[in-house]
Amino acid sequence: MPKHRVIYFDARGRAEPSRLVLSAAGVEFEDVRVTDEEWPKEKATGKYPFGQMPCLETDGVMLSQSRAIARYLANEYGLAGKTNLDKAKVDMVTDACEDLHQGMAKIYFEKDEAKKKELQTEYGKKIATTLAALEKILTANNGGDGFFVGDGVTVADLSFFAQMEYNLSSAADLLDSYPKLKALNARVAALPNIAAWLEKRPKTQF
Repeated sequence: MPKHRVIYFDARGRAEPSRLVLSAAGVEFEDVRVTDEEWPKEKATGKYPFGQMPCLETDGVMLSQSRAIARYLANEYGLAGKTNLDKAKVDMVTDACEDLHQGMAKIYFEKDEAKKKELQTEYGKKIATTLAALEKILTANNGGDGFFVGDGVTVADLSFFAQMEYNLSSAADLLDSYPKLKALNARVAALPNIAAWLEKRPKTQF
């Protein structure tokens, strides 16, 4: 069994889907959290491929780019889809979740208040269309009472759950108009390995 170290700041952020994949698969990993003060020295070591986090260190090999890491782990532990078409469907959902994450990041880092309000309006429209599409995709798979792709949990469901943790923290009723997605979110949280991770992970704002 490879030894995995997930390296990121003390936050859920872009590392959380990978942590959720490992947790769902029942694979032990080292959850390395680097402080803001430690990061410049860490970065200067040159061991981070693009000088950024998250990174995954697997038996001494460093991987960067959050989606690449999550895909690798999902493929490694059977959570990426069983066929190439299923894998493409999984990627479709995870990429849609990444779009939502990027939209939130733009709002968070925008300093100009007028521009921030404009971005918030755009994001409101974006999330409505995205959730409607995801509800349709989920419903098309066995009536929507299981998971996005196939008959078991994949990184698509875990990426959706990770993203909704952010969105629901500021809009608790966000999924009320999307009953299949709301039920899926609860279903993922209730998976024994995921529930155990949620209980023991550090409590952070993001």
